[in-house]
Amino acid sequence: MESPGTIGDYAVIGDGRSAALVGRDGSIDWLCWPRVDSPSLFGAILDPSAGRWRVAPAGAFRADRRYVDDTNVLETRFETAGGSLVLTDLMPVAEEDEKNRFLMPEREILRLLRCDRGEVDLEMVFEPRPEYGRAPGRLRSVGALGIRLDVDSSVLALHTDLPLAIGPDGVVRARVRLRAGERAHASLTYATEAPAVWPPVGEWSRACLERTVGWWQRWVSQLRYDGPRRESVVRSALALKLMVYAPSGAVVAAPTTSLPERIGGALNWDYRFCWLRDASLTVRALFGIGFADEAHAFTAWLLHATRLTQPELRVLYDVHGNKPPAERVLDWLAGYDGSRPVRVGNAAKDQRQLDVYGEVIDAVIHFVQEGGTLDRVTDRLLCRLGEYVCRHWDEPDEGIWEPRSGRVDHTHSRVLCWAALDGLLQLHDQGHLRRAPAALFRKNREAIRRQVESRAWNPALGSYVSRLDGDDVDANLLLLAWYGFEKAESGRMRGTYRLVRERLGAGEALLYRYVTGDSPGEGAFGVCGFWAAEYLAMGGGTADEARELFERLCDYANDVGLFAEEIDPVSGAALGNFPQAFTHVGLINAALTLAKRLAGEVPMERAVPRKPVQEKRQEARV
Repeated sequence: MESPGTIGDYAVIGDGRSAALVGRDGSIDWLCWPRVDSPSLFGAILDPSAGRWRVAPAGAFRADRRYVDDTNVLETRFETAGGSLVLTDLMPVAEEDEKNRFLMPEREILRLLRCDRGEVDLEMVFEPRPEYGRAPGRLRSVGALGIRLDVDSSVLALHTDLPLAIGPDGVVRARVRLRAGERAHASLTYATEAPAVWPPVGEWSRACLERTVGWWQRWVSQLRYDGPRRESVVRSALALKLMVYAPSGAVVAAPTTSLPERIGGALNWDYRFCWLRDASLTVRALFGIGFADEAHAFTAWLLHATRLTQPELRVLYDVHGNKPPAERVLDWLAGYDGSRPVRVGNAAKDQRQLDVYGEVIDAVIHFVQEGGTLDRVTDRLLCRLGEYVCRHWDEPDEGIWEPRSGRVDHTHSRVLCWAALDGLLQLHDQGHLRRAPAALFRKNREAIRRQVESRAWNPALGSYVSRLDGDDVDANLLLLAWYGFEKAESGRMRGTYRLVRERLGAGEALLYRYVTGDSPGEGAFGVCGFWAAEYLAMGGGTADEARELFERLCDYANDVGLFAEEIDPVSGAALGNFPQAFTHVGLINAALTLAKRLAGEVPMERAVPRKPVQEKRQEARV
């Protein structure tokens, strides 16, 4: 449902450390090395002057693309008047023993070309611009080893069997005619430490492609899901895997910064960090489709990051659990389609969001439900978090959507504080917490419930509202059922769903997250639509209603199955940072609940299993 020239014209490749956006025109317009939150080497998506690496036919062409089945290896087929050319893009990945045997580079992008029919004039333009375009550097030829660029203490190297020339403008170009059956190869590597590994191209490149395809397909073979739109769930799992920073287990919100939620506007944020608000939804999605290793790693990262600041939790952390850098504006960049400012860093790190306590504790509950156990240090940490909630739940905060207009009494934050204490009491009652002050937790849990049921319920509207004593609604109210505060089929939840759909509906399927004086021009929020589908699947509607909505929402993915943060309700175009973990997590969770509903099972089972007396299980440590 994409129209040409949108954010959705990109696809993504990655290796668990970084990711690159590849356009339909064969141009890599976004790449940050060595880490996903490093300064960009290619940034043309934000400004043409910030660099790109384009490989495509020299003349007019039509492009179609796909991912190789069950992988993050991208194939783009260019059809020209004279022939057909296939471009395969990947960041190599391999098993640990293969890395040792083959001495792989620290970072690499491979671009493999094959002419399938006729003949095609191929053109390559290589224009790296480090430091978000501020440090162009000097490209120099190193003979048979290709082109080299020194970036601070690191080395960027382009190695290819195409004939290269460095122009007076400092741009590397190549042009060659490929005929049917002929191939070409290009490898871009990055090294932060000596010695740099510069692999050969040709047969080596094709063998690396085979290893990478095999790695991804073996990973996907673990996936457990047999329900509606399985292909969408598989692609969402693959997209989510690209947002896992493998060395720590952290999950970034998106691999990009400043892609606009409103074209030409200022709603442009850096999402290359890890938000605690996404925690329980992400852990549940990973466990639910069979990726226990990733779920355990993310839970361990959560507990590590929260230990560093507990009992006070930050809104977001970097991939190693540290405080992100200060937000700043890159005023030399024009922004995507003129959308300024371009920001790096995120000032939300200094906000207060009380909902994160419920998210972290609920993530631990999913961990325990899957057989994990808690050590004594984690026991003490969780109890301290609960005590903090008891002291502060009745205070205003910025809330889940991080407005910069001040703190208010958000219903969602109150409910997540309730969920935090409810979850801790479940863990205590089933023997997983040894030191919980249960009486204190119960007293405050019931006080929160009384407040939400009286002050967040608007009887005149027949709905819960987004703020205490208010009359506005927010799509996050649909999560009251998800966290167990209300049953999905209750009269209050049905009334809330009705009003959310009435006020926030964007067409027949999509939802805005809220409607305020600042929101006109924003797209519909992708994950909110999937929250609605999951709410129906939980019992708020019929199974047929849930399935129909879910499948309509899946159709808003771009041509390779990826979602941004938001969707233009009129054109279907992607808006906001891309691809967005939160949207893909919402799709997976809605699919899991829908599949259970269709199978006649209880869609949401939140009970914590009793701790076994003698059984060795995965243990969470900070």
